[in-house]
Amino acid sequence: AAVILVDARKGLMTQTRRHSHLVRLVGIRRVVLAVNKMDLVDWSQAVFDRIVEAYAGFARQIGLEQVTAIPLSALGGDNMLAHSEHTPWYRGPTLMAWLETVEVDDARAQAGPLRMPVQWVNRPHQDFRGFAGTIARGSVAPGDRVRVLPSGRATTVASVIGPDGELARAVAGQAVTLTLADEVDASRGDVVAAADDPPEAADQFECTLVWMADEPLMPGRQYQLQIGSRSVGASVTDLKYALDVDTMEHLAAKQLELNGIGVANIALDRQVVFEPYETSRELGGFVLVDRIGNHTVGAGMLHFALRRASNIHLQHVDVDKAARARLKGQRPAVLWFTGLSGSGKSTIANLVEKKLHAAGRHTYLLDGDNVRHGLNKDLGFTEADRVENIRRIAEVAKLMADAGLIVMTAFISPFRAERDTARRLLPDGEFVEVHVDTPLDVAEGRDVKGLYRKARRGELKNFTGIDSPYEPPEQPEMRIDTVALSAEDAAERVIGYLRAQGMVG
Repeated sequence: AAVILVDARKGLMTQTRRHSHLVRLVGIRRVVLAVNKMDLVDWSQAVFDRIVEAYAGFARQIGLEQVTAIPLSALGGDNMLAHSEHTPWYRGPTLMAWLETVEVDDARAQAGPLRMPVQWVNRPHQDFRGFAGTIARGSVAPGDRVRVLPSGRATTVASVIGPDGELARAVAGQAVTLTLADEVDASRGDVVAAADDPPEAADQFECTLVWMADEPLMPGRQYQLQIGSRSVGASVTDLKYALDVDTMEHLAAKQLELNGIGVANIALDRQVVFEPYETSRELGGFVLVDRIGNHTVGAGMLHFALRRASNIHLQHVDVDKAARARLKGQRPAVLWFTGLSGSGKSTIANLVEKKLHAAGRHTYLLDGDNVRHGLNKDLGFTEADRVENIRRIAEVAKLMADAGLIVMTAFISPFRAERDTARRLLPDGEFVEVHVDTPLDVAEGRDVKGLYRKARRGELKNFTGIDSPYEPPEQPEMRIDTVALSAEDAAERVIGYLRAQGMVG
């Protein structure tokens, strides 16, 4: 159940509708419409009835089944605990009476098949191994056949242990430890389920998202997704639409802003056990966490799994990365040059490649301007397009490193999250972040292409350093001060670093 608070003076507002959508999305169907500050509208029944009528129509639209409206004055306690003498025309319950008698859905959760996410493996000594967690759905008793997912191993429950000892049966909502008849390998995030009715596992879904961060959601950006007791990497692959909470329209959108609600496709870096949110809140609800700041940025509800073509598999090849590198006599690497426009990234990267090429090394330089003539010609310079630009480049650089090459990338790559995503694509020690550190006034003073002048005049939107942010690396492998070093000296420093790391002879 939920309480939706409305100011009697203002009536239904966008915030009211947004909160009602959120209530409906998380599966709540019984709602109190608490019309507060009735004292400020002289306890007018006409005002109350007008608000109730408007909300009733909206509630029917979004699928809220049971709405009870109560006129209140929180300041005076009217209709909170006892009926108010100021509203003789109101015959319904007080707020407290409604809260004490409203039905909850525990019986529904207990009636389904067993679902228990494993929160931790309890092994106090070598003779005891139990799987602890809170039962999300269904019930369990000794002798029940269960399946541990995602491994799929079937076994029998040996005992069910509660805080005060063994139980004959445990139901949804209880925290228990299960011991199993067989030695089964399971860990935090796995799910113990009814053997004859297990949930699915998948790594791509359609979902509803609620965005809660000041920085907008952008498809392609990497986040951490937490579902049940499992944490996995995730990215939104397609924002299908944003919801206008006032008109119920589905709006085309490239990103979700703070408090935005939308429907999207999401991809995970490995499979998770799930059920649709309407079936199981524990296995269908999730939160998205920023990988850098480690703060929650969004929450969502899974609808269904997106099916991949069953004939697409990872193909094993005999000539692998190590073999290609041995043939070239070098260690593959990605040198990721990042910095403001005009910092000297392309110039330094070009000089580094020339020196490596002269030394007989196999290289390739990916330059920001050049790539936008082909692979990324469909992308602009909005934040969302920049995220996608770097995602594609990171994947290309990974493929080139897999070919045994020393790869240089010269891109502004303004967002720390995308650079960190590129780093995670490669083994430790293979990604070298080079911050070409040039103050904005110096880079703007160079302005070989005249881009800063256009940006200052407002002719070039979303230009990094002017009206779009640049997030400098916090711990790059190398920092190049182009005020103190010439391009030639900077290139020599990069070569020196590669030699010191054993990447080149």
